[in-house]
Amino acid sequence: MMQIDHSIPLQQGEHFDSEVLNNYLQEYAPAIGKIISVTRFPGGYSNITYCLQTASVEYVFRMPPAGASIQSAHDMGREFRVISLLQPHFKKVPAVYHYCDNVSVIGAPFYIMERIKGVVLRAGNAPKMQIEPALMHQISIALIDNLIALHSIDIVQTNLIDLGKPDGYVNRQVSGWIKRYYVAETDTIENMNKIADWLSKNFPRDQQPTFLHNDYKYDNVILDANDLSKIIGVLDWEMATVGDPLMDVGASLAYWFEAGEESIFKTYNLTWLPGNVSRKEFAARYAEKTNRDLTDILFYYVFGLFKNAVIGQQIYHRWKQGNSNDARFGALLPLIQLLSFKAVKALETDRI
Repeated sequence: MMQIDHSIPLQQGEHFDSEVLNNYLQEYAPAIGKIISVTRFPGGYSNITYCLQTASVEYVFRMPPAGASIQSAHDMGREFRVISLLQPHFKKVPAVYHYCDNVSVIGAPFYIMERIKGVVLRAGNAPKMQIEPALMHQISIALIDNLIALHSIDIVQTNLIDLGKPDGYVNRQVSGWIKRYYVAETDTIENMNKIADWLSKNFPRDQQPTFLHNDYKYDNVILDANDLSKIIGVLDWEMATVGDPLMDVGASLAYWFEAGEESIFKTYNLTWLPGNVSRKEFAARYAEKTNRDLTDILFYYVFGLFKNAVIGQQIYHRWKQGNSNDARFGALLPLIQLLSFKAVKALETDRI
């Protein structure tokens, strides 16, 4: 049996007053019980995820990071609503129990949800597991097929369409992320300027809208500890919405670095491990199973790389402002530069 994803002790700056939280929960959510310990789940650069331990149950606790100002990515109330709406129609979503928008309790909004116990493959632990290539191939196929299943949900019948405005989604995303980049810009990166200009002039053909995860990758899914080829949970719905499904595919491909590519990416992903499908195979399977036209997939891939670079830039900007002492954040600039280089290279070679 593989090791269940576990939490770790809190580091400096990650503590909050658990006594205050207990007093609040006793009054507003007594069914949760008394919290006896708080630890943190590893990984991630965005919202902070803790494990709350009671005498008999473990819960997951989500709150935004210190200094966060990107409302759409750190809106705990919206994330709570997304999961609440999705859970009846997609059973791989954890149940949510309580949301608090009163920042006076612990200093930020938060929500509490079910903990799904299983294996989360991260860049740090997956290579150590020595997963056989045949099994790794099955896991990569399961990841694609699970995204296809998510995109097959009827957004009208389920009222998920209320979460966003599908019309003009790609246009808004491109203009919005370009604006975010320049707001957070700290260094002149010519490749970022080139990509921003190209994206603004090369919009793809329209696609039938679907529900989108918007950050779909290995470390946001939970695998069955007894059968790693089975996905039992999907996490981190902070950017979920409705819109062009190929934006989701492009986002996943932008995380999908292959063996032989720059070694720095092995620190951030595990798609280079033997057995994983290639980006081209990922796109081909998605196209075959959905009958969607992926003629413009290069646009979505390049936008995914650009968006990842912008996210890194936003985090790096917060670090430079002194809102985090996490050394990982201060080391992001070379990665941002490399992501933009890869996007430009993809345009020059016309290849994902």
